[in-house]
Amino acid sequence: MLQDRNEGMSTIPGFSQIQFEGFCRFIDQGLMEELSKFPKIEDPDQETEFQFFVETYHLVEPLIKERDAVYESLTYSSELYVPAGLIWKTGRNRQEQTILIGNIPLMNSLGTFIVNGIYRIVINQILQSPGIYYRSELDPKGIAIYTGTIISDWGGRSELKIDRKARIWARVSRKQKISILVPSSAMGSNLREILDNVCYPEIFLSFLNDKEKQTIGSKETAIVEFYQQFACVGGDPLSFDSESFCEKLQKKFFQQRCELGKIGRQNMNQRLNLDIPQNNTFLLPRDVLAAADHLIGMKFGMDPLDDMNHLKNKRIRSVADLLQDQFGLALVRLEDTVRRTLCGAIRHNFRPTPQNLVTSTPLTTTYESFFGLHPLSPVWDRTNPLTQIVHGRKVSCLGPGGLTARTASFRMRDIHPSHYGRICPIDTAEGINVGLVGSFAIHARIGPGGSLESPFFEISERAKEEQVVSLSSRRDEYSVVSTGTSLALNLDSQEEQVVPARFRQEYLTLAWDQIQLRSIFPFQYFSIGASLIPFIEHNDGNRALMSSNMQRQAVPLSGSEKCIVGTGLERQVALDSGVSAIAEHEGKILYTDTEKIIFSSHGDTRNIPLLMYQRSNKNTCMHQKSQVQRGNWIKKGQLLADGVATVGGELALGKNILVAYMPWEGYNFEDAVLISERLVYGEIFTSFHIRKYEIQIHVTSEGPERITNEIPHLEAHLLRHLDRNGIVMLGSWEETGATILKTRYSLVSVWYMERFLLLFTYGNMKFRFM
Repeated sequence: MLQDRNEGMSTIPGFSQIQFEGFCRFIDQGLMEELSKFPKIEDPDQETEFQFFVETYHLVEPLIKERDAVYESLTYSSELYVPAGLIWKTGRNRQEQTILIGNIPLMNSLGTFIVNGIYRIVINQILQSPGIYYRSELDPKGIAIYTGTIISDWGGRSELKIDRKARIWARVSRKQKISILVPSSAMGSNLREILDNVCYPEIFLSFLNDKEKQTIGSKETAIVEFYQQFACVGGDPLSFDSESFCEKLQKKFFQQRCELGKIGRQNMNQRLNLDIPQNNTFLLPRDVLAAADHLIGMKFGMDPLDDMNHLKNKRIRSVADLLQDQFGLALVRLEDTVRRTLCGAIRHNFRPTPQNLVTSTPLTTTYESFFGLHPLSPVWDRTNPLTQIVHGRKVSCLGPGGLTARTASFRMRDIHPSHYGRICPIDTAEGINVGLVGSFAIHARIGPGGSLESPFFEISERAKEEQVVSLSSRRDEYSVVSTGTSLALNLDSQEEQVVPARFRQEYLTLAWDQIQLRSIFPFQYFSIGASLIPFIEHNDGNRALMSSNMQRQAVPLSGSEKCIVGTGLERQVALDSGVSAIAEHEGKILYTDTEKIIFSSHGDTRNIPLLMYQRSNKNTCMHQKSQVQRGNWIKKGQLLADGVATVGGELALGKNILVAYMPWEGYNFEDAVLISERLVYGEIFTSFHIRKYEIQIHVTSEGPERITNEIPHLEAHLLRHLDRNGIVMLGSWEETGATILKTRYSLVSVWYMERFLLLFTYGNMKFRFM
């Protein structure tokens, strides 16, 4: 008998939750972190000082609504105000003002951004996590060469390599290699300290010649050699001053190129068994020496190699990280502007104020450039409700700091066992980006440090009830994980049953009493697009990939129809996509028509406007149909109006049709089908499309162009729909090849394969076709 486990069941999270959590993390933490890094700015005489007081910054509620921003081609943003102070040290005077430093685009209720009236989405990026990774490769003679790669927080790479003679070399940014002892000595360690802090001092001494011993023995010589090899740009001449030179090297190289960050410091400590404090985010001599020790251990087979494609060695750059990076870049530009303005004011004996020093241009232009040009901020795909949801849940290996489509290997594109429950093994891009652009699984979430987590039921003998825990790929690697089938709920037959399980990237068959974790949902390891395919477990993986991609290409039909066979996720997809109108409060319907719904709630009258034949950025028709009547009492969360490709609040992409398979000698598996001609003549799959055309009137050498209905070479019946101004009349039904507009020296004709209804706006010369 199956035990009732409804109390322990978990609900499916919102499909846009990853976007909302990322933006909230940026507002709550990212702004404060970047503002706290803004330095105090002083004039050359060090008599005036400018600084921010970031404890009390605040954002102002937008002055316009989301829909108005779209119609007026504006940016839906909020003004950021930060208290700033200007201190005169000579007179001990202080002036404080709350100043505007710029506008920050806000995420709307759909999980997107509205920039210049255009919906844009920020795609999550998956990168190699900062830290150190060991790998091996064969040289031309077939001898294994072991390499340790140190990845900084910004993506820079430094390599440590041990050759056949057990000599360890360092290489930074693919430049000339240098002995590992030179950077260690340049970082402040002498030869005695180096030998005392390594596990194999005899190996370090074995490859030292007289020249290298002289270099290591002198810290100044090591600094000069290291600077000439890696930090010097263009062979600049050196004016050696020991103290200032060390500070310059520390600032230019170790603090810029070798910053590990908090995540990198944590990974470095865990991989090299170090106990360096987490707040020390830069590369230290202890890190370099410990990395060399592990490299020697690799050569002797004492330490395992790293799997670069494992998710424990990856991190997710969400919308919070991308927006925070842009905000930090804007503050750097603002710092330069404030410094120049302050120095100019002091030079001209002008007494500045904090308001005069700060301008909102750097922050505003930085975000406009990010949303307009960054490859991870494309235009939001609004082909259908499913596309809107899936686009925000994509994860890409491409972009700045990531891979490139032409150089990525097959191993980087392949499915990895650590993707289980985190990245969908089916849903990916087609073509050159296959395997490089994927989708999050349904229950996947972004944890601390950018790790991907998936929930599991933890099976414990001590606890009577199973507990839901969210684990990263690093934590569940050494746990025995099984699927949550009906057998998992049947307590009477668990002890005698054998179930499939996963342990350390291997798939086994074990007894139920050895299981430690089980999945919480049958579709836990699939994305939303793959989870909408019925009986996907009986289908081929390639066909499931085609099905998930073809669902995103489906255009909304004129007469949508709810599917007969579904998976149960159709309602939540339609709800989270935002195409339907949902009641936010309970109340009574007072009035409804095709344009708006008016209802009263707790004494207040609320007006909900409906979309009427709006054009999406994919030229599909966005329309809402009211599903309530006057006098109905509605509850919070109840459906008010259906959107495109939805029926009764559920996703309805296609039609339920009867087809006959046509196999030929056992071939043509699900490829050749026989359909009825009623699908064509009955307009079963007819869809509406709205297109916008614009024409410009120029002044030519023969005179200015003008719109006219006088077309000499066309017959009169072809011009019957043009008015006296030469523009087609509103509501005209046009056929293929009809003339819709005529200028004096240019003729515009539209050739269409289907009939269409023409709408137009006369004032701004914009034409819409449906």
